[in-house]
Amino acid sequence: MNERMDSETKVLAGIAGSLEHDYLELEGEWGSSPFGWIRRQQIKTRGTIGEQIVSGWLAARGFNVTRSTTTDADRVIENKAIEIKFAMLGKTDGFVFNQFRDQQYDAVLLLGVCPFHAHCWVLTKSDVIEQWRTLGNIKDQHDPKNPNAVANTGMLTIRKVESPPSWLADFGGSLRDGLGHVSRLTGFEPPDPLA
Repeated sequence: MNERMDSETKVLAGIAGSLEHDYLELEGEWGSSPFGWIRRQQIKTRGTIGEQIVSGWLAARGFNVTRSTTTDADRVIENKAIEIKFAMLGKTDGFVFNQFRDQQYDAVLLLGVCPFHAHCWVLTKSDVIEQWRTLGNIKDQHDPKNPNAVANTGMLTIRKVESPPSWLADFGGSLRDGLGHVSRLTGFEPPDPLA
């Protein structure tokens, strides 16, 4: 144990350590998932981790990825401003992607993570605006402090990950599909990692 702990703290730490397994089992599949630790983070921190995961994934596939110099997008991928939305499978077996905005970006990349697989969709900004403002597939996200105000943010709820809304099929689904959409958007063709 850590030498900085006094003897009583070591006893408490030992007891806490012996209980950890019981609580990991309560997390179900997330307890043994490589993504499970992310669920134990605060919501804002999860979003930051999601951005880092997407950045690392695309960089590993050969894309040039840098941080955006503005707050309108999270990353610049092959000279395209990309907003990243991250969600983890919820208790209802779905994803909720929050805070879509009408800002200066080229596309939004949605990464949805389950305990042992992930999903990816890529929508251009014009697709986001059409799905939000015209077709209503992205819903207004009202401020609970001011519910009568005009919503300037949107949210996309995928109720069941096994059966996402049919309109989303045009924008990806699997990680490979999402990678293909990023490639078409940016004009960069990464080497096939499975070849």
